[in-house]
Amino acid sequence: MAACLSAASLLAGAPIAAQTSEGTSVTAPTSTPTAEKRDHSYTHHGITISDPYHWLKDQGYPVVDDEDILAYVKAENAWFETRMEPQKALVDELYEEMKARIKEDDSTVPQKDGDWLYWTEFEEGAEYRKWYRKPVAGGDKVLILDENQLAEGLDYFRLGAFSVSKSGRYLAYSTDTNGSERFTIVIKDLETGEMLADEIPGTRSGPTWVMGDKGIVYGKSTEQWRTHDATLHVLGTPVSEDVELYRETEEEGFSVATGLTAQEDWLVIATGDNETSEIRLVRADDPTGEQILVAPRKRGREYDVDVRDGVLYVHTNDDHVNFRLATASLDKPGEWKTLIPGSDEFYLSGFELFKDFYVTEGRLRGLDQIQLRSYADPNLVKPVAFTEASFSTGLSNNPEYDTDRLRLAYESMVTPDSVFDYHVKTGELELLKQQEIPSGYDPSLYKVERIEVKARDGTLVPVSIVSLKDRPMGGALHLYAYGAYGFAYPPNFSTTRLSLVDRGFAFAIAHIRGGDDLGRNWYLQGKLNERTNTFNDFVDVAKGLIDRGYTQKGKISASGGSAGGELMGVVLNTDPDLWGAVVAHVPFVDVLNTMLDKDLPLTPGEWPEWGNPIESKQAFAYILSYSPYDQVIAQDYPPLLVTAGLNDPRVTYWEPAKWVAKLREYKTDDNELLLKTNMGAGHGGKSGRFASIYEVAEEYAFILWQLGMTK
Repeated sequence: MAACLSAASLLAGAPIAAQTSEGTSVTAPTSTPTAEKRDHSYTHHGITISDPYHWLKDQGYPVVDDEDILAYVKAENAWFETRMEPQKALVDELYEEMKARIKEDDSTVPQKDGDWLYWTEFEEGAEYRKWYRKPVAGGDKVLILDENQLAEGLDYFRLGAFSVSKSGRYLAYSTDTNGSERFTIVIKDLETGEMLADEIPGTRSGPTWVMGDKGIVYGKSTEQWRTHDATLHVLGTPVSEDVELYRETEEEGFSVATGLTAQEDWLVIATGDNETSEIRLVRADDPTGEQILVAPRKRGREYDVDVRDGVLYVHTNDDHVNFRLATASLDKPGEWKTLIPGSDEFYLSGFELFKDFYVTEGRLRGLDQIQLRSYADPNLVKPVAFTEASFSTGLSNNPEYDTDRLRLAYESMVTPDSVFDYHVKTGELELLKQQEIPSGYDPSLYKVERIEVKARDGTLVPVSIVSLKDRPMGGALHLYAYGAYGFAYPPNFSTTRLSLVDRGFAFAIAHIRGGDDLGRNWYLQGKLNERTNTFNDFVDVAKGLIDRGYTQKGKISASGGSAGGELMGVVLNTDPDLWGAVVAHVPFVDVLNTMLDKDLPLTPGEWPEWGNPIESKQAFAYILSYSPYDQVIAQDYPPLLVTAGLNDPRVTYWEPAKWVAKLREYKTDDNELLLKTNMGAGHGGKSGRFASIYEVAEEYAFILWQLGMTK
């Protein structure tokens, strides 16, 4: 092993007093941290890659206790604090703005489920929710779960699953207390308020109630954060006696999940990855009974199912890329008869069954659609209509199968989060609640545009833009995108975003390929061997916005997280002069190394998304050609803020750490380069609602600072 890297070797210059955002006293540096280079290389397909920062990956991961690694990460955190200290007043100003837009004593709209109404409340000053219910027949509200109490004394807290048993007596919930995404399931008796002795640690999926109130089905986390099982736990029995209902043994990259059908009579056991599905059904009242295999796995075929009165409904891409909806009998579950054919225009993204009607969801010309349909007449379609040019909508929480109204969610870039009940018989949309902004908000001051920008291959890429109506052209613009996994980033509402828009920014969302904004093909054109379309789209949107006068080169800030952080890494390498400031959250930037390590949580299940460079020389070379860490070169880079989570199982902490270390070595400019690692959090950053917006305030302060807009 090379000579030890001490904290002292990382921190040059005379020490000055400083305080970190996590409250820890540190010795602040007066010059940038420098990570030691240690010889390391690897060879695949006859290609040898040098990786001198490989040592930043702790070989004992998920335990990170290597003193050299921790010294480097802490040194970068100290540098972040030192450089951001002069902007602290701006951070605080932004934070107070953002906090003032939050209704601190807020609550959700109660929703009926059986004999109870359920809702959540935030108390003033509280970081987390309280969960309540009261009888539909009348009576006092009852506190059934207090997240604040569970989070007391913890640096990180996340409530995972929350599931009430069919009779309403028991609550099964799960918690993560360090950001590692390994959850512990516990059971509470809601009649007595007592916690049962049942406790199941290390879970990733579930709990799904079966056998009435008697059992739950869950999935354990492997050492690589995958779920390969569906396991039955009967209340009151030792966890050691739990019964494994299914185990995935054929495909390392598959994950297993469970759920119930609409009438709650069948347990659904699903296994699959990003492009292949396989589903089994078993009676929910007899989960150890005979299982029905709906259809065996077939590479590239996706499907999901529901059951109504013995009829199987199947949503699948088997004969059209934009999916069809089919039916089958439980006796012959693999013989699918088309109910709604696939369409080039309408992307059928999902469906939900109710007693007297069913609902299909999807997108038409990139806009969300909710459609009510008749069981008796498949040609009778009743769309839920909205009038804004760009918006996001979908079914919300609808727990009851027998219902005459639907709970919907709606928002746009100027319309705050809204909760509607749609009355099925009359078609009336009843607004139940719209997000309140205590400090004030006037939507008439803003405008939303949806434009199309031509990419270099001629493809028209949609862009949603919000700005002040009186904003002059040519000013600062923030560009955001994700572009992966078929996730369509919605044109949503954001109270924090107003802190940029009110300062003269236009805020643009680029609906680039890699998401499924314009249908499934839009997604397919941004994955595997067409992945670079995603990056090109983002750059071409930026250039198109400049050409149309919305902004100027150097006045664009950009941000993205996770796979969107990969996007930031690529466009920094290819077009560094476009950006005035870039923020990359938990960025997936060491793509080649991660895809070569089959023991990492991401890897086997991600090969259908990115390619398998272990088996394919072509995939190896293609990923190498864009992998942000591997493509860092000696050139000027724009100001960059990078975030990471030490406990992040999705994008491991060493990816941003290695990337920043290499950028420090190669970049030829004096622009800011900052890395902030949350030492007690994971992929989503800090968990409390105020702690999380403080991090947004830091991000926006960095952007304003770098664009010279702090006054």
